[in-house]
Amino acid sequence: MSSFMKVFLLLAVMLCMSKAQQGHQSGKQCLCQRVNNRIGSKTDIKDIQIYPATVFCNNVEIVVTNNSGLRYCLDPKLRAVQKVMASIMKPKTSTTARPTETTSTSGTTNTARI
Repeated sequence: MSSFMKVFLLLAVMLCMSKAQQGHQSGKQCLCQRVNNRIGSKTDIKDIQIYPATVFCNNVEIVVTNNSGLRYCLDPKLRAVQKVMASIMKPKTSTTARPTETTSTSGTTNTARI
């Protein structure tokens, strides 16, 4: 194979690689191509996944899976979505009683008396 042919093939490969990379620019590979502007019923939500912004996608993405398995994306900028997310992420208060007195004897572990 002549050196001219080798150079030509190398340039052709480099051109193909650069064209392929143009479609995969940084910040543009998001899961959510479209977002819903409204939330379905809270009782119909099976799972919520929150994906933070990364080098691959500049957006925070909220992916909801409903009880029938359908997945859709929510717009994290909507006030209703922010309220639902705040209510989900809010720590729940415990309803169990806490021990009021702890005692220990030599050679045993601490025991709680309620």
